[in-house]
Amino acid sequence: MEVRMKNINQSRRAFLRTASSLSVAGSAAPFALNLATIGAAAAQTAGDYRALVCLFMYGANDHNNTVIAYDTANFNAYTSARAGLTRTLADLLPLTPSTPLTGSNAGRQFALPKELAPLKTVWDSGKLAIMANVGPLIVPTTKAQYTNLSVPLPPKLFSHNDQQSLWQASAPEGARVGWGGRIGDLMISQNANSIFTCNSISGSAVFLAGQASVSYQLGTSGSTAISGITGSLFGSSSASGTLTTLVTSGGNNVFTQDLAETTQRSIDANAKLSAALVTAPDFPLPAELATSSVGAQLRVVARMIAARNQLGAKRQVFFVSLGGFDTHDDQLTTQPALHTQVGNALSYFYNTTVAMGISDQVTAFTGSDFGRTLTSNGDGSDHGWGSHHFVVGGAVKGQRYYGTFPIMGLNNNDEVGSGRLLPTTSVEQFAATLAKWFGVSSTDMSLVLPNIGNFATPDVGFMA
Repeated sequence: MEVRMKNINQSRRAFLRTASSLSVAGSAAPFALNLATIGAAAAQTAGDYRALVCLFMYGANDHNNTVIAYDTANFNAYTSARAGLTRTLADLLPLTPSTPLTGSNAGRQFALPKELAPLKTVWDSGKLAIMANVGPLIVPTTKAQYTNLSVPLPPKLFSHNDQQSLWQASAPEGARVGWGGRIGDLMISQNANSIFTCNSISGSAVFLAGQASVSYQLGTSGSTAISGITGSLFGSSSASGTLTTLVTSGGNNVFTQDLAETTQRSIDANAKLSAALVTAPDFPLPAELATSSVGAQLRVVARMIAARNQLGAKRQVFFVSLGGFDTHDDQLTTQPALHTQVGNALSYFYNTTVAMGISDQVTAFTGSDFGRTLTSNGDGSDHGWGSHHFVVGGAVKGQRYYGTFPIMGLNNNDEVGSGRLLPTTSVEQFAATLAKWFGVSSTDMSLVLPNIGNFATPDVGFMA
């Protein structure tokens, strides 16, 4: 077997080789300088602004009840295979694609559940696309190859932590660099303030970890200041100044010096962002998102994008998330409530970018651990593999399906047991399509996505 999964270390070595070859300052130049050179080569003249926004659904969203078979034959197969876990026809909003499905999917129809009505509106406007059956793959894989183990498979399938990591970083749990962070590495030189290149409003995520770029973490109220370094501390006006001196003075030890420099960058970034957000327009959440965590996260993303000029940002990657999708139980109650948040939040965010006049420059997409079984366990579904996902934005060639929908049912070549889908599009193809739109060159794509060379069609085509 000649083809093998390329791990992060292999990618890093390739990255280093490329950086060295493009260096304008010779082999002694700092690695960050080489990254800047690659970024400049990749993005050429990034005079415009672009942002990628990942909404990750932790726990594994059940795709079978998200993009639902609607034509009679496939709806009957759907209800037959997951008794007690199906949505009714009265719950469904049928979708009309601008381009009819062809090939093995010709004549098939699909619908969204009614709680995703806000996304149907975006679909109808031509700005939402649906990517069918996408999941982690090392190489294109058939069921026979999966059964016979004759091609390399993603490690630790059906494991939450590992598949989250594979989705975000092309490697199982323990990965240190994600594809969002690698894109940030290539684009970091486009930003006057590099610290705002990769931004998480949802805590730590390997998706945004890069070699040179560092995930800037903030909350739904914005950045968090270090307590006590401004104003009065313990009733003393001079104490805060003393504390600032202490935490930003590194002494003679290289480690404490590094910590002090990191602390100073944190202080500077907080001051910069706080000042920018004071004058940036706000985009209040609608009543239906008043208590929504993911709505609040996207509100911060919108405000940071509105403040992009003050922040000196040309290329930014964002990460937001919503948990609770591990619906082994009570799925018909739990999932619609989560869908309601996702639908309203993505619609709010897209409409906000339209109001700002930059919808063509911002693309949001969903990700999740994996899909779920077609079969029911009585009250929910179990761990799967391939899944369906949304891409939203003004540059999206929407109101269309991409990829290939699987045969609806059990015991066929599109599933590996209990209706677990064998992906027909890899996460790396999905990511490469987004990365290309963002400005990553075909030459540098393998630095971002180490296995993309194993796929004949790296660009799936959903971006203009």
